[in-house]
Amino acid sequence: MSKSREPIESLMLYHLFKWSVVSPMLHVYFRGRIYGAENVPQQGPLVVVSNHASDFDPPILSSCMKRPVAFMAKEELFEIPILRKAILLYGAYPVKRGMADRSAIRSALSYLEQGWATGVFLQGTRTADGRITEPKLGAALIAAKAKAPLLPVSLWGTSEISRKGSPVPRSVPLTVRIGTVIDAPGSSDREELEAITQRCATEINAMHDLGR
Repeated sequence: MSKSREPIESLMLYHLFKWSVVSPMLHVYFRGRIYGAENVPQQGPLVVVSNHASDFDPPILSSCMKRPVAFMAKEELFEIPILRKAILLYGAYPVKRGMADRSAIRSALSYLEQGWATGVFLQGTRTADGRITEPKLGAALIAAKAKAPLLPVSLWGTSEISRKGSPVPRSVPLTVRIGTVIDAPGSSDREELEAITQRCATEINAMHDLGR
């Protein structure tokens, strides 16, 4: 049996925060729709890959997985008080944008070795319309090293949550579509990583194009 990454107290806080704050906001405040929840493997290592359009994406996406997810999040988010506590409770770990952050990759691999899911935004940063245009190879590399399958997920509507000049999130409709599992790359060969990465991006964009 794999050992838990977190003490039982932290997991209790994780689930308390999920069910008392994140889940009610997703389903009531954001009128969230979730499709494909049955596609999420509930055991074993898993790399969840998604598009990214809002700082609220990590807790929203994790809430839909039905299992704790350790998320790779840009280090700037840890400087925002209201988000820092939320993403820490959700197992997030910082990554430097625009560079290969080896410590973040090591963290992801460590969590996967213990049977956790880890989440990676495929483009590594937000896009204005939520579509993936320049996918990065990090998620496929992690999956290859850990021999973990990938799960493509589309977040639709989160680009409209934040309102310029206001700290209050807008009550906009959100839709989360969860695709089917993609087998781990057989090697860390760049050509194979690029093919898997492009497949993930194509599937996520196709789900995103379905809209609400």
